[in-house]
Amino acid sequence: MRNLQTGIREEHFTETGQNPRVVLAALLQEGIGEAAQQASLDELESLAETAGFEVVGVITQQRGMPSAATYLGEGKLRELKEFAEANEIELVIFDNELSPSQIKNIERLTDCRAFDRSMLILEIFNLHAVTREGRLQVEMAQLKYTLPRLTGKGVELSRLGGGGGMGARRGKGETILELQRRRARDRIAALREEIAALRRTRQEQRRARSRANLPRIAVMGYTNAGKSTLLNTLTGAGVLAQDKLFATLDPTTRRLTLPSGAQLLLTDTVGFISNLPHHLIEAFASTLEEVSQADLLLHVVDISNPGCDRQMEICRGLVEELGAGALPMITALNKMDRGAAAPLPHLRDAVPISALTGEGIPELLALIERKLDEGRSTASFLIPYDRAGLVQELHEQAIVAEIDYREQGIFVKARGTSAVLGRMKNYRIG
Repeated sequence: MRNLQTGIREEHFTETGQNPRVVLAALLQEGIGEAAQQASLDELESLAETAGFEVVGVITQQRGMPSAATYLGEGKLRELKEFAEANEIELVIFDNELSPSQIKNIERLTDCRAFDRSMLILEIFNLHAVTREGRLQVEMAQLKYTLPRLTGKGVELSRLGGGGGMGARRGKGETILELQRRRARDRIAALREEIAALRRTRQEQRRARSRANLPRIAVMGYTNAGKSTLLNTLTGAGVLAQDKLFATLDPTTRRLTLPSGAQLLLTDTVGFISNLPHHLIEAFASTLEEVSQADLLLHVVDISNPGCDRQMEICRGLVEELGAGALPMITALNKMDRGAAAPLPHLRDAVPISALTGEGIPELLALIERKLDEGRSTASFLIPYDRAGLVQELHEQAIVAEIDYREQGIFVKARGTSAVLGRMKNYRIG
């Protein structure tokens, strides 16, 4: 972790010559705690490295408010230009969201391309999207972010595109900039339709899973907290698990059998992050529905991270924003193998684990069973032999405490939800 200080500092990395060289930029504003600003800047570095950049410097400036025109002061940007020229840097990444005019002015004053935090996250999403739905969602988020920033650069975008070529469909007089904006809006509309169709398919799949009456648990948490590793440990799902931010974008659902024999569905979800742009939340709404539609939330926390308290707070806020704040939640305090960065937080329904080594996994499964058992009841049934398939359903969807093969039928005593037990009501006894 670097110490915050005003000025430009060069980072000393091994020269690989492979990755584009970048410099990070941040404004140290009054009223924001140093620890929070430090954590955000460290996170920006991790994001940049995940996107394949080599961070060779950091520029910070102490300032009460950002400049409306250039974000940082013009003098600081000239200093940045000199540093960029001396270190062959073509990109500066800001730890904030920039306006279109700020990007334009920064690029003019520094002769560098300018990225903000949202653009960097979109770049990572673009690299990691695997499924068709994931790629479509990323493309829509990129277009929605880019559209208001199509301000034109130089004379090329102000030339008329009419007569022939790209501008011919809408008649003469349409500028190339207008054409770009129209094409972006048309593409966004087409993407919305495609994503809506995929969303209906996902909803049908969710309804099919609901008909099985298996409890659904959404594994959620801050990016790189170890959600995919935990899913792999519990279910052998084979989900990509890397020590990188946003390694997983597409939800994966797997069946998990608890020690009691009861089964449930476990779904991995996209990681949360501070200052997650609203247009990204909107673009990934269908994916994040897995959180709001769950019966139980499993919040995975990286307790080896010094900022884990802040990360937990951010995750809880986003869960509220998704309309899932009332859902029951248990917390897996993960990465115990690395050691806790601070004393473990005192939380209700929490258990320390290591998804990598398996430490604490039995205790986590026991906690899941206890939490799912809340609101369940016990009932006895006498099931005819010609309906023996119902016994198997009880084994899969409830906890079978007793079974006896009698002359009149199969006696089963089971504990489960009202939905599962209610479907057996014609055979209920006692």
